[in-house]
Amino acid sequence: MPKRAKKNEEGVDGESDNGTAAKKEKKGKEPEAPILYEDPPEKLTSKDGRAANMKITSWNVDGLRAWVKKNGLDWVRKEDPDILCLQETKCAEKALPADITGMPEYPHKYWAGSEDKEGYSGVAMLCKTEPLNVTYGIGKEEHDKEGRVITAEFPDFFLVTAYVPNASRGLVRLDYRKTWDVDFRAYLCGLDARKPLVLCGDLNVAHQEIDLKNPKGNRKNAGFTPEEREGFTQLLEAGFTDSFRELYPDQAYAYTFWTYMMNARSKNVGWRLDYFVLSSALLPGLCDSKIRNTAMGSDHCPITLFLAV
Repeated sequence: MPKRAKKNEEGVDGESDNGTAAKKEKKGKEPEAPILYEDPPEKLTSKDGRAANMKITSWNVDGLRAWVKKNGLDWVRKEDPDILCLQETKCAEKALPADITGMPEYPHKYWAGSEDKEGYSGVAMLCKTEPLNVTYGIGKEEHDKEGRVITAEFPDFFLVTAYVPNASRGLVRLDYRKTWDVDFRAYLCGLDARKPLVLCGDLNVAHQEIDLKNPKGNRKNAGFTPEEREGFTQLLEAGFTDSFRELYPDQAYAYTFWTYMMNARSKNVGWRLDYFVLSSALLPGLCDSKIRNTAMGSDHCPITLFLAV
């Protein structure tokens, strides 16, 4: 499972952090208090003066069944997005909890899972309004058997939710990831030529040093290799925008993933791996891109986009 790789990598971070703290304690000094990110008040108006009329939430739930038991749906009902996208559901459709399959708030629900390995990967999309069309995968068998992408077409845009493959411990899947990045970018560009799109999900890359707590110790680890970072750069250069950085270009300590180990979340030793990426044509309607870092229930937190379409 790719997540183990990130936990292993974050363990490196955690050990480094703990080691520093231990040295300070030996010298009789208190360890530094962690710098936490506070999600600012919502901006509900776009640059061109339109009111947000579309709210989308994305969350890597690290196992749908466990997340439901941890009351993840209670948070969803309070957040009340128009569309909810989930990644790493790790649940076959036949095993989905009734608590989520029966949600009346979202009458239109779509699921994708791994064909070969039950309890691996998987994404979902729950909508209040029925999409015009829904497709699964990106049209390439080598990628699509793992259940990583759902695309929904709406009148004014496509919505793509993705759980991008991790390069894994020891970077054993880095070559595959590089192939994925090229093919996925081509898929997105093809959609964008027809209609602008919103891409959301766990993209399994911290793009710049500001996007993780310990960049120096992670340059050779999955999620922060030069190859993965370059893949994301090439996606942006193809005409897409990281919505959070568009609005908050210099905001540090804003992360969406923390390993369960080493008290990483309480110390805010994290990575920003979850994104809303927009076609340039949708940028005038961008209102806000939120990191809901106080929401518990997974090793990732949810993110929410406010858009005027």
